[in-house]
Amino acid sequence: MKVRLRQTAILEYLQNHGQVSVDELVEHFKTTGTTIRKDLTQLHQSGLVLRTYGGAMLNREVGDRAIDHKTYINTASKKAIAEEAANLIHEGDSIIFDSGSTVAQMIPMLAKFDNLTILTNSLHIVNELVAYNNNHTIILSGGTFRRKSASFHSNSASTAAAFELYTFDKLFMGADGVDLVGGITTFNESYHGSVAMSKAAAKLILLADSTKFGRRSPNVVCELSAVDTIITDDNLDDRYYDALMQKGIKVIKVKVIDK
Repeated sequence: MKVRLRQTAILEYLQNHGQVSVDELVEHFKTTGTTIRKDLTQLHQSGLVLRTYGGAMLNREVGDRAIDHKTYINTASKKAIAEEAANLIHEGDSIIFDSGSTVAQMIPMLAKFDNLTILTNSLHIVNELVAYNNNHTIILSGGTFRRKSASFHSNSASTAAAFELYTFDKLFMGADGVDLVGGITTFNESYHGSVAMSKAAAKLILLADSTKFGRRSPNVVCELSAVDTIITDDNLDDRYYDALMQKGIKVIKVKVIDK
């Protein structure tokens, strides 16, 4: 089994079993203790697991870490996914960028465009866009600033009403969790802005690396039926790929080369 695929499977196993021992993981994955300890060390360094005496447990706070921290988790996957997503943009498009570390990776790739209409709730994305000498129309959604995600959110009905004024071609959205039953989920309690975004675009394109699948966060942004395309990495488990395809969702798996 590939390293990244095994580490994704370890995260899923921890999600279902809680704290586990190295010996238990060795038995389950039919590999050596040295391999499992190396995997756990790498996952610990990424902030995804907590090491315990003789084993590990899932870091339950990982889903709601600050955006600046998330940027350094699974960076190779996020960049590859973002590059593929940028290929779906055309000059003159009207686009919504939801806040998120994977979506933010797309912004440097917009420098070649000169005439996009962009709405976002991300302060980081706005700051990066205005640094380019382009003629983009940039719209920042209103609401209360959430420092952890460096984005603006609101639970008020006025947020949803504001989005009803717009019709965009595409929405690029990230997720804290992708569940076949629960849909697209997030830890962010002020998620109503993202819900409104999902209804304001003709096409919803989800950017999610393979570690997000099988996770379910507390707040549901939308059902999978609202998603047109999912871009993920080539470590996505076949059972998720097959289930998503059966739901009529286009799934693009990109090859990730760790550097």
